Amino acid sequence: MPDTAFAFPNIRKEPLTDAGHVRSALARFGEVKNVTDEDRDLAFANIKKAGEFFGVHLREKDWRPMAQRSGTEP
Repeated sequence: MPDTAFAFPNIRKEPLTDAGHVRSALARFGEVKNVTDEDRDLAFANIKKAGEFFGVHLREKDWRPMAQRSGTEP
């Protein structure tokens, strides 16, 4: 798969190949370690775009609350 198929393309984490993977990427978003805020900004944008494509409605408007819930400080 190309790097563009991942929420976090630089480290190839959280593939976004179908609706199930989009939901999984949202659920595991805060578990991804050793990434910058810029990486998270890109990943969230990628998840939103994939969600639109696969028909997954995102309630989240920003990734920071998700990261805080999972214990990852922004």
